[in-house]
Amino acid sequence: MDKIAPLIEYGHKDFGENKVQEALDKWSDVKLTNQNIKLHLIGGLQTNKVKFAIRLFDYIHSVDSEKLAKKIADEQKKQNEKVKIFLQVNIGSEIQKFGVDKSRLGDLYSFCKSIELDVVGLMCIPPVGEPSTKYFKEMKDLNQSLNLDYLSMGMSSDYLEAAKNNSTHLRIGSSIFGSRI
Repeated sequence: MDKIAPLIEYGHKDFGENKVQEALDKWSDVKLTNQNIKLHLIGGLQTNKVKFAIRLFDYIHSVDSEKLAKKIADEQKKQNEKVKIFLQVNIGSEIQKFGVDKSRLGDLYSFCKSIELDVVGLMCIPPVGEPSTKYFKEMKDLNQSLNLDYLSMGMSSDYLEAAKNNSTHLRIGSSIFGSRI
């Protein structure tokens, strides 16, 4: 929190976290005293952590299955909370990455809407070692085809290209705070 406190004092409101447990430890008290802060879960979410994520996060950027979507919807009802959802797309069709396959995106989106999730955008992490441009353009088109307002893509190494392709949520923590240890 030592590195984050000056940003909060300066008025920065949106922060991303990769892990639910780390975020609980770091942000629970801060959010109680600073209700303007919006937390974004940008890492993967296991179904057994959903109840904790709903309590703390305002946005979840990593919804990639009907099972996870249903768990979120059920937990939101239990807690009388509502979070904003990004659907994570496996834009490079990589077997080692999470995300819904592009061919199943429409089905997942329809399912999420049917269970009243507030889907606001799409998220992706392009393949490492390849130019991001073609993937960002494809994501921009997918986002527009679903008429969504937000697009979460671009990290410290490629955020300028992401911004050129309508990204609204850039993940540039390592450029600000340095690499994770």
